[in-house]
Amino acid sequence: MSAPSPQLLVAAAQHTLGMGKRRGPPRAVCLHLSGEVLAVAHGLKPALLYDCNCAGASELQSYLEELQGLGFPIQGLHILEIGDNSLIVSPERVCQHLEQVLLGTIAFVDVSSSLPHPSVRSLDQLQDLKSLVAEIVTHLQGLQKDLSLAVSCSKLCSSDWNLCTVFGILLGYPVPYTFHLNQGDDNCLALTPLRVFTARVSWLLDQPPVLLYSFSVPESLFPALMGIIDTWEKDLRTRCRTQDEFSDLSVSSEIVMLPAVVL
Repeated sequence: MSAPSPQLLVAAAQHTLGMGKRRGPPRAVCLHLSGEVLAVAHGLKPALLYDCNCAGASELQSYLEELQGLGFPIQGLHILEIGDNSLIVSPERVCQHLEQVLLGTIAFVDVSSSLPHPSVRSLDQLQDLKSLVAEIVTHLQGLQKDLSLAVSCSKLCSSDWNLCTVFGILLGYPVPYTFHLNQGDDNCLALTPLRVFTARVSWLLDQPPVLLYSFSVPESLFPALMGIIDTWEKDLRTRCRTQDEFSDLSVSSEIVMLPAVVL
């Protein structure tokens, strides 16, 4: 696929994702969003969470169809609505990822406010979450493909889900955060040194790189989680080598400490 015109990418987003009299997202957001969609289509990330404005599934469906008109390989992508949130996913890639999650290939960091400090958990220690992951796999595997639609849509009920954890899993983070919902949204990360990882790739000439991933782990737990993160990075580098739309993958980290962390 030849690189599309940035002007056309911006126009596609602003035409379809504007709400009422408001135009769609700003230019930089439009360009980055199109890069993320292409990354999902090429399997560099299993999903993206749309949070640019309050556009819903129908607007996103129109947007993806506009991108298809620009040559994007979006056939087979799916819009998954969870609560009031919309994700653009590759069902095949997400299922592959979730099946690996069920095998215990990622870890979780429990940051419940009742804990004195963050703690590593395995999926086997989080049986409700394990059942939820299996439920999502079953849902995605059961989707009926309508060949007349370039992009399909579906909904999942999420009244009692920890969406922070669910989204961390679906977005492909190697170490998602989790916490007890009955303790509210507070956590034990305040003033805790965090190692923040970012993964970026180059795409459009003379444009900023596309941010594929951004996640953090408590620095105190990094030695215990290093193997999982190294495996995640090796897998990402392998996936990057199987496509030719993006180049110059960069994975970096820095340590930050914040007075409060909102998940």
